[in-house]
Amino acid sequence: MEEIDYLGSKIYRWQVGPSAFLASPESGARLMNWNVTYPDGTFRDVIRWPELSSRDEFVKARGGNPILFPFSARTFCEGEINFWKDVQGQVRPMPMHGIARQGTFEILRMDDTGFAARLVPDEQALEAYPYNYDFDVVYRFDEKALTVELRLRNHDEIPIPWSAGHHFYFNLPWVEDTARKDYEISIPATKACRHAADGSLFALDNVKKTDSLANPELVDRIHYGLTRSTVTCECAQDDSKIEIEIGADGKPDADYAVVTWTQADTSPFYCIEPWMGPPNSPETQIGLHTVNPGRVEAFSVTVKV
Repeated sequence: MEEIDYLGSKIYRWQVGPSAFLASPESGARLMNWNVTYPDGTFRDVIRWPELSSRDEFVKARGGNPILFPFSARTFCEGEINFWKDVQGQVRPMPMHGIARQGTFEILRMDDTGFAARLVPDEQALEAYPYNYDFDVVYRFDEKALTVELRLRNHDEIPIPWSAGHHFYFNLPWVEDTARKDYEISIPATKACRHAADGSLFALDNVKKTDSLANPELVDRIHYGLTRSTVTCECAQDDSKIEIEIGADGKPDADYAVVTWTQADTSPFYCIEPWMGPPNSPETQIGLHTVNPGRVEAFSVTVKV
């Protein structure tokens, strides 16, 4: 592990076998980049990071793995976006993707295997999510894999709701002279939906479990009701792939979700996002999880190449 200056601030680099990982644990617990060097000298970005001109661009950079907490994507309260109703019935603000990606974290542990960092809630975070809790992000780096675990410990006297997630920006296409049509994704989901403008979810029919990433219908689609824990994205040209294992128990929770998204046809990334449930879970109750007082719950994801 080494410390690097990046746009006037510290980031860290881990070299684990052929894999190199870059992260800024104190800024959103953000994994920035993962790249692999192969024996023939070729190089592959697995998770990409864009070139930035200023540290001010860091939070909204289209790269790395922004942490989505306490809720993923958009929340609504009776049709009004960026609000939610807490367990006492009080309406509270909630930024897009929550309070973690723009939050400050303190480092709990850092060694050659990875890091653990804890959110330090600011005034905005406390207004949005007014509980007594610890939210930790724990990364473990391996030669051709990473595992990231989100942990929520409840120090309060009432149950705490959450539905967190990840926003992996995978470098794609990753094989030279290929395009999205050369890549397929397999998601073992029994349900699919989209998020309506009022916050409701509307179901989609006849969704394939295996589909081409060139299919525009995949963009912003939510898949849930997973029957298995592994999602696979594969290149037909050389059989190289990404495997995403959701949950640590072999069988995922029924409401765990996978969202597929990209910004444009020409974007150099495709996001495959494991979430604890579809968006707007406080209102729909789909994918809303609860941590009881004195308890700790976790959401674990492993990515392999």
